[in-house]
Amino acid sequence: MEALAVRLSGLDPYVDGAIRIVAFYDTLMRRRVDLPALARASAGLAECVAGIRIHGAGRTIRVSPHGTEASTPQAPASTTAPITLDGEEIGTVWLERPDLPNPLDEVLLDRLAIATAAAVERYGPARTTMADPALVELAISSDSDEAARARALRLLGFAADLPVHAVAVRSQLPLDQIGGLVCPTRPVKAAPLADVGVILATTMDPARFPAGVRAGVGAAESPDRSWRQARTALRFTTPREPVIRYTDLGALALLAEIPQDTSRGNADVAAIARIADNPEDLETLDTYCATGSLRRAADLLHLHHSSIARRLEQITKTLGIDLTEPTGLTRARLALTAWRLLND
Repeated sequence: MEALAVRLSGLDPYVDGAIRIVAFYDTLMRRRVDLPALARASAGLAECVAGIRIHGAGRTIRVSPHGTEASTPQAPASTTAPITLDGEEIGTVWLERPDLPNPLDEVLLDRLAIATAAAVERYGPARTTMADPALVELAISSDSDEAARARALRLLGFAADLPVHAVAVRSQLPLDQIGGLVCPTRPVKAAPLADVGVILATTMDPARFPAGVRAGVGAAESPDRSWRQARTALRFTTPREPVIRYTDLGALALLAEIPQDTSRGNADVAAIARIADNPEDLETLDTYCATGSLRRAADLLHLHHSSIARRLEQITKTLGIDLTEPTGLTRARLALTAWRLLND
């Protein structure tokens, strides 16, 4: 490889300069230098002000070519490059060259960005949302021992003395975007796992989940128990209630423990399955069960209350349950929930 590099450098001065820059930053990375040292080395190499900004930490470093903190006001960047870690942009590096950019400035910033990402990860925790799925799985798996779980959480950037919530998510939106919204102050980590997304955070605001996201939020106990709770809560979500905390389920969570064959064999659940082919009837029943009021259901469905009354009369005949009685309404609610759990 070295012989090839020598031959290439002899053919093209640009290649020679690029190879020297790559070697320069490889040396810095082997020496495990920190961000200020990277900025000083870059400013000296470029012979102009060099800057590093880490978004999540709110940290900016500007160094003059003399190796000291730049005292002049920040000038427009002549060249910039993003810093990416785990596929997420976590910051920016730039040069403030007073004249035209050097042909090798892009190479220099590319290597500086790579070295900065490595330093942030090493001296972090990194202020990135996306995480290694293997580490996340280790943190939430019931098969992990406590030592392995603690190490995984530490590598993910969570302090040992803080509880961690697990959230199970289904959405078309990027997980890092969702994590940043529900936990803007961090720390928060996210990763795809099998058929669902995982978000781990010390605190979060369920009200900040964007539209179109289904999410189950576990209690902040051990991460493995919180994850089981989050998966259970996710099963109870509906378009009407897209985000559910496990603690809000109460005794309803017991429905998730019922064997599927038992649920299918229940007469009330089987009756719900019979009306499920009619979306209007299913929506009417769902809305009435949620409100317990004919007029309130009519308002939500934008229909006259007499129309809702006729629908409920037909649904009552199909179910064989008197929806006007408190016991009948409870049976319908439980049967509807059990039917949904069979089809989640």
